[in-house]
Amino acid sequence: MQLLGLRGLQALLLIVTLGLVTLLPGQLRAQDAVFIQVESHATLGETERRARAYAQIVENVNGFRAQTGLYAIALGPYAPADAQALLLELLRRGLVPRDSFVVDGLPYVAQVFPVGADALSQAAQRLPADSAEEVAEEAVATIEEEAAEPVIPEETVQQARQSEAQLDRAGRDALQIALQWFGFYDSAIDGAFGPGTRSAMSAWQEARGFEPTGVLTSRQRAQLLGDYRAELAALGMERVRDERAGVEIDLPLAMVGFTGYNFPFAQYDAVGDSGVQVLLISQPGDRNTLFGLYEIMQTLEIVPLEGERERQGDRFVLTGRSETLRSHTEARLVGGAVKGFTLVWPPERDAQIARVLPMMQQSFSALPGALDPGAVPEGLGEDVDMVSGLEVRQPELVRSGFFIDAQGSVLTTTEAVAGQCARILINEAYPASVAYTDEALGLAVLRPEQRLAPLAFAEMAQAPGRLRSDIAVAGFPFEGALSAASMAFGTLADLQGINGETEVQRLDVATQASEAGGPVFDTTGTVLGMVLPGMSSGRALPEGVTLALRADQLGPVLAAAGVSPTLSARTEAMNRERLARLGADMTVTVSCWN
Repeated sequence: MQLLGLRGLQALLLIVTLGLVTLLPGQLRAQDAVFIQVESHATLGETERRARAYAQIVENVNGFRAQTGLYAIALGPYAPADAQALLLELLRRGLVPRDSFVVDGLPYVAQVFPVGADALSQAAQRLPADSAEEVAEEAVATIEEEAAEPVIPEETVQQARQSEAQLDRAGRDALQIALQWFGFYDSAIDGAFGPGTRSAMSAWQEARGFEPTGVLTSRQRAQLLGDYRAELAALGMERVRDERAGVEIDLPLAMVGFTGYNFPFAQYDAVGDSGVQVLLISQPGDRNTLFGLYEIMQTLEIVPLEGERERQGDRFVLTGRSETLRSHTEARLVGGAVKGFTLVWPPERDAQIARVLPMMQQSFSALPGALDPGAVPEGLGEDVDMVSGLEVRQPELVRSGFFIDAQGSVLTTTEAVAGQCARILINEAYPASVAYTDEALGLAVLRPEQRLAPLAFAEMAQAPGRLRSDIAVAGFPFEGALSAASMAFGTLADLQGINGETEVQRLDVATQASEAGGPVFDTTGTVLGMVLPGMSSGRALPEGVTLALRADQLGPVLAAAGVSPTLSARTEAMNRERLARLGADMTVTVSCWN
């Protein structure tokens, strides 16, 4: 094989740059025939209608059912070099969309138009490939011919109005859609060029350096639509019909690709470095299922804490924003199933997603059926930190606390809220704010953002406990991993702290770090105090030794916090089972989230 001449090499580089063909030395061999795909559609009827229209102006028009489940309109089959040359010519003449492309590998499974044709069998034959020199020379000739073609002359405003009047409804809609895409138009797509559309046209002209006349010339209309098609091609927006999930929606398939099912999601993960992720939501259920999903989604890392939450009737919307992540989730109850989607993206994609998200919302359609709960990857193991393969958000810190009044106010340790908490949650569900802190004593009072109705709240001791009497501590020793507080039993060892502090008492009982903030009970269920963190003057306490504030010393502090504690009049001792139940009803987790 001779080496390519300079002209041929230049042509090859140009063709590769344009993304038309990729030919390298050593790859020139007999190849399968290829097709030129010009459109894709979700329905057979629309495919047949458009294919008949193309058949009036070009030859070798076929309709195929593709492997993706969509339908494609494609021309062919052709030898690869012939297909490239024909595509250039069709683009030059404006007979096919600018995002048309050459398809090899035959991603089609059956022909649906014309009826009885079998272009796929022809495509399976091996055809001789032309030489790279011939392909390059032919492409250069076509490109030079296209470059020599006279450009569309600019029009006067009157001429622009006359050419505009020739547009059909679809052409007028297309201009409004393109203007809307670029943020110049925010009204209905109705094909009517009223004041809103004219204002949008003027804004687009001004932004592009044209005289803002409010009437687009033929050249300007071509530029606007060309820019719009180029953006669509970059996103790869395509209609996806998932019969298994019962969902139909437009997705940016240049950014995401299907990776599998993991109930209740059909998962589409990032393509390349896009950082974008899509989850199609599908599960059988009722309103309880919908609201349960609403709560679960908020525990996932892909739904940052900051953002709007809206739950009403048979639908919900969740948005999340952080410095590194954005997400939008919406779901609704329809036909005995919960259907919806989640879109996740990095902040640098904000501008693109501002266009993608409305297209997804407008195209979303719930089809019959829903994912089976058994739709999970084979061999998937259980993980307490994962939900359907998605990472559960973890708090920065978890400590214990307990209700101190009927309104749901919580007493806890200052250690629980000492960090830069973006949000403080009671029982990982109820947002709360810090109403009061006493750093010297190490206590904090939290108020929930919504009024709670606790099953039990503290009845505080009016006098010190008895030395060597039995006590019990309620708390969450495993960072909130258990669904209810557990109880540890011991004795009251001293009525003052290590250094003689009168507000502190010493307990002979072993506790874990996350039990700090929990209540200390005597055998009647009276609250004797609150567990303190396991450090004293910067030193760790010996194993089996716990310090706690004394409840009988907290009256003035709680009054300053605006809390009126209930004083205990209990005299009857409880067995350990009843005491543990009381502790579980009263004790909560306090978690700090960033």
